[in-house]
Amino acid sequence: MHHLFLLTAADTSGPPNNAWSIILSGGATGIAIMLLLVLVSVVALALVVEHLLTIRRSILMPEGLAEQVGMQLANKQIAEADKRCQQTPSALAVVMRAGLAETPGGWQAVEKGMEEALAEQSARLLRKIDYLSVIGNIAPMIGLLGTVFGMIFAFQEVANTQGAARAAELASGIYQALVTTVGGLLVAIPSLAAFAVFRNRVDQLIAETGQQAQQAVFPIKRAFQQPSMSAPPAQPPTAGAH
Repeated sequence: MHHLFLLTAADTSGPPNNAWSIILSGGATGIAIMLLLVLVSVVALALVVEHLLTIRRSILMPEGLAEQVGMQLANKQIAEADKRCQQTPSALAVVMRAGLAETPGGWQAVEKGMEEALAEQSARLLRKIDYLSVIGNIAPMIGLLGTVFGMIFAFQEVANTQGAARAAELASGIYQALVTTVGGLLVAIPSLAAFAVFRNRVDQLIAETGQQAQQAVFPIKRAFQQPSMSAPPAQPPTAGAH
């Protein structure tokens, strides 16, 4: 607030010579739009920090979980494997539990259950990062809105003076308006870049999650492939995969 007071108290007489003085000389509309862009940029930064903390290999695929579940399934301890997944909430645990819940239906049902759960986890993460794309798309439009207002005011000056407005006065109003477009682009470009990075990370981590889940439940596949067995000897719990 102290900095904002200093900005509003700054001398705006004469030609603006920096970004803040240009914004302040643009009037209430320009200031309001720039404050909105600042708010949007803060939200984008918060989303980036949150994604960095949550979209990680150690969060989606806890170390050792697939190996422990695989060992329990190799010992025909399906209920224990399901309990181990419940104790470690993660995308990998959700996928494996979806497969374990379908063991009475055979290996194809197990595989289909894991595929559906994996697709659901992928969609959930993509929806989560999609807000960065939204910010990247609306920020330039907010900036353009400020530019349009500035152009309206510039041409209003022409109308009020019946065409006698000086070129310098029009140029001043126009470059004040264009500052909001620059502000919108400064918010949009990093947001879209971060969205692309996180989208690639989600694709990579989801693929690795599927591979680990397949490896973990391989003992179930091997049990179904044995001629003398139509299903694993232990039955999974009837709880849902989530």
